[in-house]
Amino acid sequence: MAEQPEVLRRILDTGAPEIQETARLVAEKKPRFVLLSARGTSDHAALYAKYLLEVRLGLPCGLTSMSTITAYGAKPDLRDVLVVTVSQSGGSPDLVASAQAAREAGAITLAVTNNPDSPLAAVCEHHIDILAGPERALPATKTYTAALLALHLFVEGLAGPGGDTGAALLPDLAAQLLDRQGEVKVLAARYRFAERMVITSRGYGYPTAKEAALKLMETSYIPALAYSGADLLHGPLAMVDNISPVIAVVPDGRGGEALQPVLDRLRGRGADLVVIGPKAQVEQASAGFVLPTDDVPEELQPILEIIPLQLLAYEVTIARGQDPDAPRALAKVTETR
Repeated sequence: MAEQPEVLRRILDTGAPEIQETARLVAEKKPRFVLLSARGTSDHAALYAKYLLEVRLGLPCGLTSMSTITAYGAKPDLRDVLVVTVSQSGGSPDLVASAQAAREAGAITLAVTNNPDSPLAAVCEHHIDILAGPERALPATKTYTAALLALHLFVEGLAGPGGDTGAALLPDLAAQLLDRQGEVKVLAARYRFAERMVITSRGYGYPTAKEAALKLMETSYIPALAYSGADLLHGPLAMVDNISPVIAVVPDGRGGEALQPVLDRLRGRGADLVVIGPKAQVEQASAGFVLPTDDVPEELQPILEIIPLQLLAYEVTIARGQDPDAPRALAKVTETR
């Protein structure tokens, strides 16, 4: 986690030109549709890219069902489709097989990995290296924020030459967030004996909610359910009562505005509501963590939102007597079909 400011700076200083060139080459092919493939943490990075591509470029996007190819042997027509596969290791067999099949089906293929020598990078036409360096702990942290920034720069490159997007602020802001670990440790005490948690958001914050839930589940073993705020209102809200811990990731922008009715309903039910977001929203909750969002565009806020939640997963796991770096029954590279 502590390396994230350095990694973000490395991507901006070293990786950005290559990412922009890759984006230029892809843009020349004028993809009509985008499919995104990933598993686990990388799946949440892919979901973030889906929001970027649809909002920023108006390109329709979908998340692939890889088993249609790897298990059922489907042969989709992927001509003029951009298939982006996101994988920290680039070594998962189903991702490699799916990307290779997509290329054979006529797709423009792009791998986004932390390993340029990986099998996934080898089978794809284009590759983006997220430059995160070795990540030895099983839960992915710096590779997640690195993938988000790399995907952001790629989508901006597809949009064409433009001005400063605000990304230059991210390394210093990330360092400031990491320095506030003491605040997070206080929050973690609320969840030491939690039996379940609900995490919610909307818009660009939704991938953050899903990634935070995964981090809590894989490190502290707390069943953490992530819902879009819209989905939470369609039934699952019934399980929330005055002893239910709820974390709301509130973007400073349209996603936060869309989440407001959900926050109102949660407060009305007396939920133990913790907000990660702007100061005004934190002050209306039971507790929270204020994010520095004043000069950060909403589409870049997920790179900051997840950092206090990574720290939270770490502190909750320590408080529950577990090892956050080596969760039981997990492997760094997951082999699925």
